[in-house]
Amino acid sequence: MNKLIIMMLLSGTMGFAQTIRYVALGDSYTIGTGAKKEEAWPVLLTNHLKENKIDIELIANPAQNGWTTEDLIEYELPVLDKSKATFVTLLIGVNDWVQGVDAKTFQKRFKIIVEHIQKQLPDNSKLLIISIPDFGVTPAGKKYGNGRDISKGIAEFNSIILAEARRLNLKTAYLFDISKKMGTNTELVAPDGLHPSAKGYALWETVIYPVALQMLKTK
Repeated sequence: MNKLIIMMLLSGTMGFAQTIRYVALGDSYTIGTGAKKEEAWPVLLTNHLKENKIDIELIANPAQNGWTTEDLIEYELPVLDKSKATFVTLLIGVNDWVQGVDAKTFQKRFKIIVEHIQKQLPDNSKLLIISIPDFGVTPAGKKYGNGRDISKGIAEFNSIILAEARRLNLKTAYLFDISKKMGTNTELVAPDGLHPSAKGYALWETVIYPVALQMLKTK
């Protein structure tokens, strides 16, 4: 076997399928606060994709409670840089809004994150952007609004997220509407009255999964 063929085999360019290396970036919603570790939507998504013959492994989920875009840049992007990821999901922004980060600053940081992720991916289209849920409908949600209109504020940040996705022709999963079900179905809310329950995350995954499946089936 000559050197060229050996190099192609090692790099995966001979057409053999390689396991998709999945990294989930975000905050409490991505780490699955309010449910067990195995009930977080990135775990559900990975298992669901495997059931449908997608060879994928969740290799990193560095998300943490309370983290903003600034935290993601400082602490999560270095994890991504070392991961050799080939697929990434991004759900971030709710804590920026809660902490009073203005829209212009959020837009700047979000753009930095997305462009950095794309530079790390072998195929820069394999980034799935996920919108911010509307936590204001939950029993404990209103106390985090500081008198502001939560739905309106989150919708404004989501418009920034979706505009950036459109600019780069990236796929999106829109959770804002389905997250409002937490306001009428207590089974979707965790005991803390703020985060989704296991059933809530499972519901979100039904929105994320078909988009991810379409992306990952596309060579």
